[in-house]
Amino acid sequence: MAFATSSFWGPVTSTTEWCEQNYVHSSYIAEFYNTISNIPSVVLAIVGLVIALSQRFEKRFSILHISNMILAIGSMLFHATLQRLQQQGDETPMVWEMLLYIYILYSPDWHYKSTMPTFLFLYGAFFAVFHSQIRFDIGFKVHYVMLCLLCIPRMYKYYINTQDKHARRLAKLYIITVLLGVSCWILDRLFCKKVSLWYLNPQGHALWHVFMGFNSYFANEFLLFCRAQQRGWNPRIEYFMGVFPYVKIQKPKAQ
Repeated sequence: MAFATSSFWGPVTSTTEWCEQNYVHSSYIAEFYNTISNIPSVVLAIVGLVIALSQRFEKRFSILHISNMILAIGSMLFHATLQRLQQQGDETPMVWEMLLYIYILYSPDWHYKSTMPTFLFLYGAFFAVFHSQIRFDIGFKVHYVMLCLLCIPRMYKYYINTQDKHARRLAKLYIITVLLGVSCWILDRLFCKKVSLWYLNPQGHALWHVFMGFNSYFANEFLLFCRAQQRGWNPRIEYFMGVFPYVKIQKPKAQ
């Protein structure tokens, strides 16, 4: 949303703006709340990465947490600048992250082990080049939603085959946070003109960032639990300070 003040980054060149007045708090940050609301995502990704490394999970999960971190940082740069280049730095990692989720979800039952990562890598590379040359706002959103929908059947299969009540709670938290996040995103888009007149803007898109940061963490830990079960690592959900859930494993000595 435009705002008449000085801008360090120059005119807006991104194809999308959100329901927050630009450069209100700083000439260096276009959308202040949409920028800082990515900080929880970065912190949660670091926490997940430390857990994955300390317990020597498969490298795919370390890469997944790093992907979450890169996406959050890209989103911060995009909302801080509202420039086309930084928008690509936000949207392209979104697609790469979903391709990584598809790999983690479907690869255990894929009979031709080299074909899936090769195809997904080439697909991600092609998308990055295509997206750098062609602007498509609605098309990007449709494409991203389709990738998300591909993950749902497999996530549901993992959920119904998981008996541990604490792990199932992680899956439920994943569903709750995505529903809350999507609701904030939709309401922010539909009622921007009305919300902008309120004394206090609830910053729906910023709330989307916060909810999706927790959503990614819960999804990652649930997938860690499921994968550890597949590998026979005796996973269990523990709680840091009795509140924050994470996966604890016990690998056989032979591993």
